[in-house]
Amino acid sequence: MITLKNLKKIFSTKSGTVTAVDGVNLTIEEGEIYGVIGYSGAGKSTLIRMLNMLERPSEGEVTVAGNNMSNLKGRSLRKARQEISMIFQHFNLLWSRTVAENIAFPLEIAGTPKEERRSRVNELIKLVGLEGRGDAYPSQLSGGQKQRVGIARALANNPKVLLCDEATSALDPKTTDSILDLLVDINQKLGLTIVLITHEMHVIRKICHHVAVMEGGKVVEEGPVLDVFRNPKQEMTKEFVKQITEPEETMEAISELLKGTEGGPILKLTFVGDDAEQPLMTEIIQKFQVSVNILQGKISQTREGSYGTLFVRLDGTESNLQSALQFIKEQQVEAEVLTND
Repeated sequence: MITLKNLKKIFSTKSGTVTAVDGVNLTIEEGEIYGVIGYSGAGKSTLIRMLNMLERPSEGEVTVAGNNMSNLKGRSLRKARQEISMIFQHFNLLWSRTVAENIAFPLEIAGTPKEERRSRVNELIKLVGLEGRGDAYPSQLSGGQKQRVGIARALANNPKVLLCDEATSALDPKTTDSILDLLVDINQKLGLTIVLITHEMHVIRKICHHVAVMEGGKVVEEGPVLDVFRNPKQEMTKEFVKQITEPEETMEAISELLKGTEGGPILKLTFVGDDAEQPLMTEIIQKFQVSVNILQGKISQTREGSYGTLFVRLDGTESNLQSALQFIKEQQVEAEVLTND
């Protein structure tokens, strides 16, 4: 559906040139939700704007739905863009138009007949959960409702690709989750390919199939979300994964426990997929005569399965502890013995 080949974007500034995107190669399959994550300045916004040629690449190719976007201009570019819609962090609604009129705007530009426009608008209002709000103005809506209008407007011309530029960054956590649920629903009902950029790992975890991590204009890591959670290779990726698996308050509590000398080792156990739902602790207690004190634990759901971390303290004889550790590793559970270094 989307292919990026050796994509590069260089900006000229008074102080010299800036390479915002540097040699990116990506393939995004039809019907998947693909996330691009990175901190400010990583190049992700520039990257997503090159997918619909709001920014033209300095080098490389962008192919979307069979169209080599890099070679298109004028009418042919406008036609290709009809298959690519975009939603934004700050909604970009027309404040003098009602909800229904905002949604109808792309249809008016496309010359869609009035009755067909009305029917399509009503269909979209229902799809995004805004029944009864068609005559409201943006100033009368909550942030989540405004983004739902933005999504409905983006879907008006039946695009094949939806680009989301930090679409939930201006929303509170509960509203963010409701918008993410809507995007999943749209993806499943319409088979829409969704590409989103974000700096929040929660967004990636909740709805994405694949993720690319950007730093300094480059993609430093890429793959299925569960694989990246299981085995993050780059320091940047590890930082993002820890946002979900190891909240700051958890690590502070563990650090305090490590300062004490009483008790056995503290382990950080990492579970992936079906392993996250197995009664491992029960088996260890029964088989190896060790006691287990669960200090902290969390299981997160990704689109492809579960990912969990568990912090435990084991107590028992040295022999039994070693046997229990070996058993844990045999169960394909990653075990790290924490020390107060």
